[in-house]
Amino acid sequence: MRFLHTMIRATDLDASLDFFCNKLGLREDRRFEVEAGRFTLVFLSAPETPDAQIEITYNWDPEELDEGRNFGHLAFQVDDIYDTCQRLMDAGVTINRPPRDGHMAFVRSPDNISIELLQKGGALDAQEPWASMPNTGHW
Repeated sequence: MRFLHTMIRATDLDASLDFFCNKLGLREDRRFEVEAGRFTLVFLSAPETPDAQIEITYNWDPEELDEGRNFGHLAFQVDDIYDTCQRLMDAGVTINRPPRDGHMAFVRSPDNISIELLQKGGALDAQEPWASMPNTGHW
């Protein structure tokens, strides 16, 4: 058995691709427009793990999606948790659970999918402003 992908739904495809590609650093691998079913599928991956993909499903007809907390979360390993969080924050992304421990942080996609960021290797030494930064919202 081989893992293929995780699927999430998006209400605004452009906003989701901006978040996952431009801010988080994933790349678009392929896209399918299915006119008969009125949906678009976009497959994304991290450059270091091209076989583990996220399938973003965008239904052309508007629909209301809840927060997706029953989904759980997506997890990505990062080289430097502090640099990654600073880059995301500078791009306007809320850091819901800051990396106070130098190891783990959480952000959310435009459709409120929880994204866990984990420090590669061992935890980094605690640094400000992260060490004393409170949580924002929930993740």
